[in-house]
Amino acid sequence: MFAPIVILMRRSMGKAKFNQLRGKAIALHAQAITKVCDRIGIDRTQRQNFIRLARDNGKRLGFLS
Repeated sequence: MFAPIVILMRRSMGKAKFNQLRGKAIALHAQAITKVCDRIGIDRTQRQNFIRLARDNGKRLGFLS
C-alpha cells in the first residue's frame, strides 16, 4: 500500500538520510506507545508486545520497505 511511496522517498533522500529519518519516526512512535501505556497502566511486557505489533504492522503496510 505505502511501499511505492516509501521506496520513492528512500531513493530521493538517499538511503542513509532516509534510515536516519525512519529511525527517528520509529523512536517517536515507541515513545507515544509508552506514554499511552503508562497513562492507562499497561505493564512493560504488554507494552513491548504493542511495539512489536506496531513494527509488524508497519512492515505489512510498507512503512519498513
